[in-house]
Amino acid sequence: MSARVVVLISGAGSNMAALLEAATDPAYGAAVVAVGADREAEGISRAAEAGIPTFVTPFSGFADRAHWNAVLADRIAGFRPDLVVSAGFMRILGPEVLSRFTVVNIHPALLPAFPGAHAVRDALAYGVKVTGATAHFVDEGVDTGPVIDQVTVRVLPGDDVASLHERIKTVERRMLVDVVGRLARDGWTLDDRHVMLGAEPGASSYVTEENR
Repeated sequence: MSARVVVLISGAGSNMAALLEAATDPAYGAAVVAVGADREAEGISRAAEAGIPTFVTPFSGFADRAHWNAVLADRIAGFRPDLVVSAGFMRILGPEVLSRFTVVNIHPALLPAFPGAHAVRDALAYGVKVTGATAHFVDEGVDTGPVIDQVTVRVLPGDDVASLHERIKTVERRMLVDVVGRLARDGWTLDDRHVMLGAEPGASSYVTEENR
């Protein structure tokens, strides 16, 4: 039986679309059962067109963050997910959500370096030669949860935020698909901050040739 996944987005949902495509293969092990957002977004329309149930919980409709999180948690719970995937979801999830669900996030930097909403800009400003993407479990901090996997991307001469972010997006999308599938198929253990996926690690398809 496939693991049930709810995907949260705030925009076009390119990572969501990659998960939907992967889930068409029964061997993938995960099925996207709903897509939620904090605003009307292109990704919600894309999910609906694919026949996936959707829901929108606007942050502006609530008096405080805790109330919004509680309502969001109840809406997620209606789909009985095994995993919740934050795929470009631009809101901080509170304990009302995190105490009820296992949440996976993708971040465009090599955590713990450059957390927050401007990771690509901050990495460029710092002058790093290598950055990348991180898949991690979500805790109540900002990009502080245990790391599941990471992939590196080299910063090229002349890169700006847009060009670097596009290359990061390519590898982070592959990594997210790989990580969600492995979590669904094989399970995981968490020892303090150390995440071990159930299957033996192998060569990952999202690792670029330059990093092999």
